[in-house]
Amino acid sequence: MIYLDNSATTIPEKEVAQEVYKMLTENFGNPSSFHRAGLDAYASLKKARQSVANALSCEEEEVYFTSGGTEANNLAIMGAAEAMKRRGRRIVTTAIEHESVMQTLDELEKQGFEIIRLMPDKAGNISKSQLAGAINSDTVLVTVMYVNNEVGSVMPVEFIKKAVQRANSPALIHIDCVQAFGKIPVKPSKLGADLVSVTAHKIHGPKGVGALYVKKGVRILPLLFGGEQEKKLRPGTEAIPLIAGFGTACDMIGDYATLAQHMHEINAYARQKLGGIDGVKIHSDENASDYIINFYVPVFMTSQTVVQHLSSKYGICISNGSACAKGKKSHVLTAMKLPDKEIERSVRVSFSRHTEKADVDALIHALKETVENYN
Repeated sequence: MIYLDNSATTIPEKEVAQEVYKMLTENFGNPSSFHRAGLDAYASLKKARQSVANALSCEEEEVYFTSGGTEANNLAIMGAAEAMKRRGRRIVTTAIEHESVMQTLDELEKQGFEIIRLMPDKAGNISKSQLAGAINSDTVLVTVMYVNNEVGSVMPVEFIKKAVQRANSPALIHIDCVQAFGKIPVKPSKLGADLVSVTAHKIHGPKGVGALYVKKGVRILPLLFGGEQEKKLRPGTEAIPLIAGFGTACDMIGDYATLAQHMHEINAYARQKLGGIDGVKIHSDENASDYIINFYVPVFMTSQTVVQHLSSKYGICISNGSACAKGKKSHVLTAMKLPDKEIERSVRVSFSRHTEKADVDALIHALKETVENYN
């Protein structure tokens, strides 16, 4: 199998799986218990929290574990809106956020919040001027993803803090860093963020665990009730095996400069090879993340059929968009105002640090045959 769907999930590292197994079979105590097994589990929890904090260049006490990026996004947005609602009703976001952000904001809109959804250009980019024009003194939350999960466009998130200050706004700043974390440096203090969402399974960790960074001194309200865990912001017995695996994955991120060079070479090579297939059109901007390329395939099949065809015949795994969308028409490509024909026949390849040029060669061979046979 050639796996090129790393924006959906990554293959867990062997060391991560070993750590999860160890926690399940040896260090299985409840970290809230005061006996030896509980204290051992608590030590592992604390170690993992420090590993995530190190990866975020933040303090350990600013990291709160969740069940994944979706819960982290929900907690950040709903928690911030509830805590800030007496200071304003406007929330600024984009029209190309992840479903977990979009649907949460849809719910807040029903509750009377004003949701400003900024539209991207044809390359999937949002401008600084759009952000500056949308944020006003009534804005209580700005929630924008760092890297788009479908086309890889990089949002000007570092500008948000300046725009909030210029508008004399009380807004909290939330950045969904799920597709950025572990791939490029994510430092909440440098980004000017109050809240940052990350998850383990995009960085070769286990599924079912993520984290929310909450800046020291920032107050948001919980969604769940019933325990003292995570300082009551996210109560419930911690999923220690998954959390420990998350910590291990963070420890294995490696040197960003070396990683960036490898990924840029893979991306450039893939773009060059895709350019050699007649009719293929790349949607991802040249300045997009090197981990993602979204492109149109000139065949009569829909993108979902192309994905299934490449998997069944060639053993190649790619995607027709966000895994969380379950095959629905891409809201990202729609917001970019691409023609329906292109949207229906566009696919996404997404790389990891383990992707090699040979993987790209196999993809190109399969695509060429598919275009020749089904155009």
